[in-house]
Amino acid sequence: MPRPRLRDLGIIIGEMPTGRYNAITDVADVLVGHTTLIYDEPRVARTGVTVISPRRGDVFRDQCFAAYHSFNGNGEMTGVHWLEESGLIGSPIAITNTHQVGIVRDALVAYEIERHPESEWLLPIVAETYDGWLNDINGFHLTAEHVHAALDSAAGGAVAEGNVGGGTGMICHGFKGGIGTASRLAEIEGSTYTTGVLVQANYGSRRDLRINGVPIGQMILEEAAPIPWRRPPAGSSIIMIIATDAPLLPQQCRRLAQRATVGLGRVGGFGHNGSGDISPTGLALPGDGRGG
Repeated sequence: MPRPRLRDLGIIIGEMPTGRYNAITDVADVLVGHTTLIYDEPRVARTGVTVISPRRGDVFRDQCFAAYHSFNGNGEMTGVHWLEESGLIGSPIAITNTHQVGIVRDALVAYEIERHPESEWLLPIVAETYDGWLNDINGFHLTAEHVHAALDSAAGGAVAEGNVGGGTGMICHGFKGGIGTASRLAEIEGSTYTTGVLVQANYGSRRDLRINGVPIGQMILEEAAPIPWRRPPAGSSIIMIIATDAPLLPQQCRRLAQRATVGLGRVGGFGHNGSGDISPTGLALPGDGRGG
């Protein structure tokens, strides 16, 4: 039986209705795929990669307006210079662990060039958070084949959450972290638009956790839910990917990405100096073509 989501427990966040799956895939033509690596020999692996593929994987031919925002940049995200310059993305986006950004980036390039040999260059977007507390991060477990498997498995509908893909080895507020997703519907002048978010959460201290405004982290006794470290990991990171079918221009995408930091603050993230809150990184992927 899958673990319940907040709404299954009767906890409703906000007032707007959700999309069908309450996931980033409620935005038309956005696909998500994971590759998850969990084993103990020859070295401990608790890691993986998650891909977000707009335009049902054909974003190379039909690029999206996009933007990003760095709240606190102790982290890595490739491709941001061209993203800033052009306001466009032309390949799937991937999230993984800190030490494997390079191989994931190269695998995305190779995958797209194999499908589109006419391409002369590509600058894909790959972001990371650190999973070295649970994963032997210097084991370099991910290969190009793992990235390609995530791309090939990318699908719409319900999205696997938690201990999967790039989120496999992540920790959040002293609990098991990982992948999360949600969506909301907004009606504007008679039209309904969908906004979806996917996060890789690896941030925050136990005492700062808030759920729907309630300081839950201060109410949970350590005897009931022990923290396995004498000194809990400091800083840490979160990546937030935002997709929308609203017809936004790149500057408007950036404004949307900036507002992801408000959501982070509501649940107890503060952009610590050692935290890679690269939009925390936000990307808006309008579904109506280049501006609609």
